[in-house]
Amino acid sequence: MSGGDIVIVFDCGATNVRAIAIDSKGSVIASHSSPNNTSPDPFNPSWRIWDTEAIWQKMCTASKSVTGKINCSDIAGVTITTFGVDGTLFDRSGNMLYPVISWQCERTAPIMENIGKYIPLADLYSECGVLPFTFNTINKLIWFREQKPDLIEKSYKFLFMPSVFSFFLTGEMVNDTTMAGTSMTTSLASRKFSKDILDKIGFSADKFGEIAEPGTITGRISQNASALTGIPSGVPVVATGHDTQFAIFGSGAEINQPVLSSGTWEILMVRSESYKTGREQLELSITTELDSRPGLYDIGNQWIASGVLEWARKNLYAGVTGDIYETMISGAEKVPPGCNGVVVVPKFYEELKGRPGGQILGLTMESTRDEIYRAMLEALSLRLAEGKRALENAGGFRTESILCVGGGSRNRLWNRLRAQYSGVPLKIISQKETTVLGASLFVQAACGNASSPEEARSKINYEPEIIEPDI
Repeated sequence: MSGGDIVIVFDCGATNVRAIAIDSKGSVIASHSSPNNTSPDPFNPSWRIWDTEAIWQKMCTASKSVTGKINCSDIAGVTITTFGVDGTLFDRSGNMLYPVISWQCERTAPIMENIGKYIPLADLYSECGVLPFTFNTINKLIWFREQKPDLIEKSYKFLFMPSVFSFFLTGEMVNDTTMAGTSMTTSLASRKFSKDILDKIGFSADKFGEIAEPGTITGRISQNASALTGIPSGVPVVATGHDTQFAIFGSGAEINQPVLSSGTWEILMVRSESYKTGREQLELSITTELDSRPGLYDIGNQWIASGVLEWARKNLYAGVTGDIYETMISGAEKVPPGCNGVVVVPKFYEELKGRPGGQILGLTMESTRDEIYRAMLEALSLRLAEGKRALENAGGFRTESILCVGGGSRNRLWNRLRAQYSGVPLKIISQKETTVLGASLFVQAACGNASSPEEARSKINYEPEIIEPDI
């Protein structure tokens, strides 16, 4: 049993590096944030890498700030969560052999385009479930194999981003399941790295080591890390990992309850007991990752969302003074369903270069910006309904309700339309820090403050607002 219930979560995002102290009730006690960004690769300025030393310094500064505001004897444990796929090679002495290639780097795009020379895409997708994104870990491993084979031979371990910083904190090199599940090199069936996939690309599974399940104590704060972070030496460091998995757990989602994370992009994801990875799922852009708990699979679908609405704000409502979003919403509420014939195809993001798919149809001389804006909301709500059906098909379940989090959950008209189009209640929760909360719940369990992450989660008051579908 720990001496307290405060968890320090290091949250390394693409835009910010944060240290947050959060207690067992989900209350943020202290936090500190610094901007994060990629750096040019010293070997090629057009490539992008993560400067892990610079990020580590920001983590230490943030941690010093946070620990200065709390009683450090109340710290139960520490964990690290980040974006998926990124990592790099280390030798046995703990030396990083090459900078961490960022998911924003374009060097691996040709590799994904030609992945068939190693393994047929349909076979790869069938086993791992992950969509063929250019930034997937598998492409970076192939890049090392093709461009830097000597580094692979020198290497002892490939560490994913959370494990890099866990190593800085403890001196232990341990990867976790949730990050492994984003790599396109694991088997959904076995919840381990796929020897078949790795053999085909010429990379040994031994270089990942034994992967730890979330909630495993993987080491303790070293004396050196203690001096740098202000966290007492000996405090346990607990494996969590990929931010998406802990956001969905931290949202309070039950099994087969989809969670919609609504922002510039919307991600609809569900924790399911089964999955499908056939041609239909590949064509529908269904990605499936390993859940934070064994026996479950995180099935997801995503699309551009608030990014489309921001286009409308910038181009149609530029002259509005006051609360521009309220003006947009209240104006669209006066527009009848169907938007007087205005229809929007919301594919404004150029998924294929030079081939934008966004369209605004049915315009007349009487059409208004409010009609266009509501048509966008209706189109995005329809996209949610399509995504729900795709997830139900892949996971073999029936949706009873959808949890909604993120900035887009504050749009009251959009929420009503979402419930109407999906045909199920929409639950809006007050908890904003779902990733940090979800990760902290695994630490509470690991350190003896709860019998399981689920029991730790039962102490959280989510205060949901429920919006019923208006059929």
